[in-house]
Amino acid sequence: MKLTVVGCSGSFPSAESACSSYLVEADGFRLLLDMGNGALGELQRHIGLYDLDAIFLSHLHADHCIDMCGYFVARYYRHEGGRCEAIPVYAPEGAEQRLTTAYADTPSPTAMGEVFDFRTLKSAAFEIGPFSVRTEKVCHPVEAYAIRVEHGGRALTYSGDTGVCDALDELARGADLFLCEASFTHGKEDIPALHLNGREAGAQAARADVGRLVLTHIPPWTDGERNLADAREVYPGPAELARAGAVYEV
Repeated sequence: MKLTVVGCSGSFPSAESACSSYLVEADGFRLLLDMGNGALGELQRHIGLYDLDAIFLSHLHADHCIDMCGYFVARYYRHEGGRCEAIPVYAPEGAEQRLTTAYADTPSPTAMGEVFDFRTLKSAAFEIGPFSVRTEKVCHPVEAYAIRVEHGGRALTYSGDTGVCDALDELARGADLFLCEASFTHGKEDIPALHLNGREAGAQAARADVGRLVLTHIPPWTDGERNLADAREVYPGPAELARAGAVYEV
């Protein structure tokens, strides 16, 4: 199972990275986790525009889903070979309406559904292509989900956006790689049920006994190195910052 960091900036793109987007591949199947601001352009550095097989949207904040509007255009108005078949999109309830509203001038109220096969997320276990996945609702002001992806006896967990959350502990339990948000700075922001800081992300990783911690969704105004140092104080395993273009064999 291969993980490619397409974008890892939180809230808005940085000079070095698009917003949240992560490509997971195995057995020729390509699953994209989130498609935030700037991700669609970066994605094309790694795969062809029409090579995705499924998409997971953790929640409907723009920095995790807004480039779906551009992807709609690419799939609906494809110039060669005709319109694309609908691709499965696993997303919280209301995703089709939200994206249709964001695009504003869709050819019809149902146009999004002609190229995206929206499937409503719940806390559940199911299959996506060759992957066994489990999703759990996490702590965020809007409906949001973390996901665990397993293949060939290996597992990665992606937190999406969340505050400290027991459900995330369970979803990350024993994962080989834990892709965990760390938006806030320990001792600076203290807003419950919104985001994690570096120390909290490290503590979640330690409780779940994960094999590797990769901190992501760090906004341009947050010091990533400080968050990494805070995480390492409480998590004894290997830890690093996500970087756009980084590739991991999970």
